[in-house]
Amino acid sequence: MPSAYDGGLPSDEGVRGAYSPGTAPGGPVDGHDGGMAGLEGMEQPRGDGRATASRWSPTVEDERALKALELHGNPTEAEVPLASRPESAATARRLVQSVILRQWGLSAKITEDAVLLVSELVGNAVRHTGARIIGLRMRHRRGWIRVEVRDPSRGLPCLLPVQELDTSGRGLFLVDKLADRWGVDLLPRGKTTWFEMRVSDR
Repeated sequence: MPSAYDGGLPSDEGVRGAYSPGTAPGGPVDGHDGGMAGLEGMEQPRGDGRATASRWSPTVEDERALKALELHGNPTEAEVPLASRPESAATARRLVQSVILRQWGLSAKITEDAVLLVSELVGNAVRHTGARIIGLRMRHRRGWIRVEVRDPSRGLPCLLPVQELDTSGRGLFLVDKLADRWGVDLLPRGKTTWFEMRVSDR
């Protein structure tokens, strides 16, 4: 599930970046094929096609999700710090599940997709950034939800081509396929990788 990270950094602070096939200018960008590296200053629409992924049932860990919310805090109220360990992906999944299903009252399908994507983003941050702490934040405005994962590295993730039978390298591929918009905001210290999904508010 890891995606490649590009160690090259733009010179400007606080710029927006996003990564999707076919968005880069002609020629290689920081050693990556121009069609695969990201462009700063652009948000990416949902990718074409359908992702193939094992599905997660939002009802399986309902009790654990509520416990995670009590233990770690509510990511809709403030950024929740998570230790940079593989098990933090499970914590992030439970927090997202609890917020989307119980607090926001949205559908199981939206929950399922958001849980999968936050797991990928947290997993990538743990594997590729050398962070000690990762931040999780969630926002909801009319018709949209947004999930953000912040880490202290300014290395930029790159969306790589994935074959149908590949079992790794699918993190940003899944984000591109399942999210309606996604991107990366560079910060003075680190970055925020985010995705947004359209929702039908009840």
